[in-house]
Amino acid sequence: MPEFLSLSLPEPGLDRWLQSLPADRRPAVEHVPTEGALGRVLANDVQAPHPLPPFARSTVDGYAVRAADTFGASPSLPAYLHVIGEVRMGEEPALRIEVGQAALIHTGGTVPPGSDAVVMLEDTQTMSEGEVEVLRPCGVGENILQQGEDVQENEIVITAGCRLRPQEIGGLMALGITQVPVAARPRVGILSSGDEIVPPDQELGPAQVRDVNSYSLGALVAQLGGEPILRGIISDNFEALAAAARISHEEDDLVVITAGSSVSARDITSEVIASLGEPGILVHGLAIKPGKPTILAVADAKPVVGLPGNPVSALVAGRLVLTPTMRYLLGVSQEDWQPQIKARLSTNVASETGRQDYQPVRLQRREGQLLAEPVYGRSNLIFTLVRADGLILIPPEATGLPAGQEVDVFLF
Repeated sequence: MPEFLSLSLPEPGLDRWLQSLPADRRPAVEHVPTEGALGRVLANDVQAPHPLPPFARSTVDGYAVRAADTFGASPSLPAYLHVIGEVRMGEEPALRIEVGQAALIHTGGTVPPGSDAVVMLEDTQTMSEGEVEVLRPCGVGENILQQGEDVQENEIVITAGCRLRPQEIGGLMALGITQVPVAARPRVGILSSGDEIVPPDQELGPAQVRDVNSYSLGALVAQLGGEPILRGIISDNFEALAAAARISHEEDDLVVITAGSSVSARDITSEVIASLGEPGILVHGLAIKPGKPTILAVADAKPVVGLPGNPVSALVAGRLVLTPTMRYLLGVSQEDWQPQIKARLSTNVASETGRQDYQPVRLQRREGQLLAEPVYGRSNLIFTLVRADGLILIPPEATGLPAGQEVDVFLF
């Protein structure tokens, strides 16, 4: 098999691959405590069991009043109201506001019957016990959160496919929803191949390097919401790699194989991937740097990815490929926006037309300006990325970017 069947630009290549996966796939569902559901993907719509707020509440410290009783009030001509009592926090009001009356109320207190506004304490003045001056008029509904103003009873408040953020966790708890149905974490089998690769806890022998890809890609999978299944280090041997890949294909939702750096190792990987099922390899090589030897395949309705062996290439291409794949496997229906920040290039950056380059950069502030400084290093040097804060993208039609140009830095 040739090294590359044909290079594809990332967007059309990924689209073709993802569109070849079953459109009707539904992730398995599990129920988890809401307090531990941060970052999980909601499996079913959430319907409000009651309105929120559940009762009309004051937003300020002040006096519950009838708005009409304050019309025309001013410091020179205040409205005089009779104070009939106090609304105690956490209790149903035991009083009703009638014409010319007011009740002391605190922030969050239940607005008593008969009242349709709350005048701020700062806009009042106590004249004598049981009487208060109102120094400015209040409109109907002023300083009151109405029942259901945030959420109506039976309203769909969070839709399936939403990745839960801190605000969703808070909203669910406000509604008393302490258990939520979420998509089960997809199992992602990660196979690292190479005769020179040894486990991280092993002393290095001659011509050996420690396994980086299993752990960097495993961390990426976990960050994206999946469950990394580290399948170990497999030698550059077709039978051994094929056997391990078949087990992963049977047990996992996604198979990821990182190949050795030699052409022969990549050929073995592509042959193994092609043997797993139909339709097989759909993209054999992406027009990107780093990460050109990326393989995208579908084997009997399951996605299979072949990534380069060099750690930088594997992680950069892995992020590009695994991000939309995990969205698919989790049933995410909303866009996950990657954090990015604008900066100006500190120096010229070269590129070649026809491919999409991802250049690591570090961010630095100089004289009040945020600069993106390129971090150069070969694709087998993982600390190239450790020293960087993010990546900039150089489009395939460009021959590079000039110093001083504003760029989007995609943060790790």
